[in-house]
Amino acid sequence: MKLSAALDVEVVAHEAADEVTVLLELEAPAAPDTNRAATALQVVLDRSGSMSGPPLDGARKALAGVVAQLDPSDVFGVVTFDDDAQVVVPAAALTDKPRATDAINSISAGGCTDLSSGYLRGLQELRRGTAAAGIRGGTVLVISDGHVNRGIQDLDEFASITAKAAADGIVTSTLGYGRGYDETLLSAISRSGNGNHVFADDPDAAGAAIAGEVEGLLAKSAQAVTLTVRYVPQVQALSLYNDLPAHQTADGEVMIELGDLYALEARKLLLRMKVDGLASLGLAQIASLELRYVETATLTEHTVSLPISVNVVPGDELGDRVPDPKVQSERLYQEGQAAKLEASQAYETGDLDGGLAHMRESRDRLQAASVLARPEDRAAIDMELSMIEEVSAEAPLTGAIYASKATRDSYHLGNRKRGRRRS
Repeated sequence: MKLSAALDVEVVAHEAADEVTVLLELEAPAAPDTNRAATALQVVLDRSGSMSGPPLDGARKALAGVVAQLDPSDVFGVVTFDDDAQVVVPAAALTDKPRATDAINSISAGGCTDLSSGYLRGLQELRRGTAAAGIRGGTVLVISDGHVNRGIQDLDEFASITAKAAADGIVTSTLGYGRGYDETLLSAISRSGNGNHVFADDPDAAGAAIAGEVEGLLAKSAQAVTLTVRYVPQVQALSLYNDLPAHQTADGEVMIELGDLYALEARKLLLRMKVDGLASLGLAQIASLELRYVETATLTEHTVSLPISVNVVPGDELGDRVPDPKVQSERLYQEGQAAKLEASQAYETGDLDGGLAHMRESRDRLQAASVLARPEDRAAIDMELSMIEEVSAEAPLTGAIYASKATRDSYHLGNRKRGRRRS
């Protein structure tokens, strides 16, 4: 795993309040030359009445493609839910692919939407199947097209369940299908579950999204990636621009959960540290970073450490500091993502004008980020700008519901999974 850090400013004032922004860039290990290790995928599929017709047809077709793509040693299972949960394909090694495909093709639409019963049953199946196969962890992919109207409906309660699963090495990703699902709930589930959240407006898009999730699963090279930040008492506040699960330990350290990474995946994280009272002149270490991960191919745990230091000088020698353009560009980029989230939340309430205003703010931040960006980063930012223009122009025609889901999908990719490829 490669880990590097860049500071917006490397010189701070002696015994005075100051602020430092740190850009962390990491790259996952390459895929092993040998055959990949067996993996585990548990699908939790909404089969409520609204999935009847093309939506369910598209999901069945996509899941049949997943079965064809996986190896016989991989653990695969399918649980469906409507008023309650049903095990369609028991989680086990895929030694009988035709049988699994026939079971998937037999899925039919049902009644209401009790997502919690499906998810909890899926967790049981995944744990049983991986224990029998000797596989560590796995991925739950939740596919839903509706608002939850049975079972657990509280967002925080549901998120705590997926967070506990993540602590056991089980990643939870969500696919919002069509325009009727609850983007706030599904994105919160994936956030606490260290997974991905994507939006698919039609069966073709859903099939591509499912295939993309499986592609990432099969290319996984690092699991349970955690960044621990230890900082000196002079760091008065530490904040993270990326919307990732993080908590403070009893020792005062901050642990940030990054989930799993596929081979050579690049990520960017942005930290802000407020410092005050650095008494010693010269080079001073203000924090240390420790990146822990499990290499998928060998299940070996690795640790990468990196110190964060600044040069402390008298205030009258501080001079004019010019922030590092690479770090400044990422800060503007993440501010643009935050504005995009606010746009999605406004659209979700039906506020088209408010959503458009936040989208304009996001556009302005991203345009400023593009000017400062490195050539290799500029293309991705320009693609985001095109998305903003497209959604903003179409919002009065497509409506606030579509705009909310499209912007939430883009926010998740840009803020939480910066650098993650799309299918």
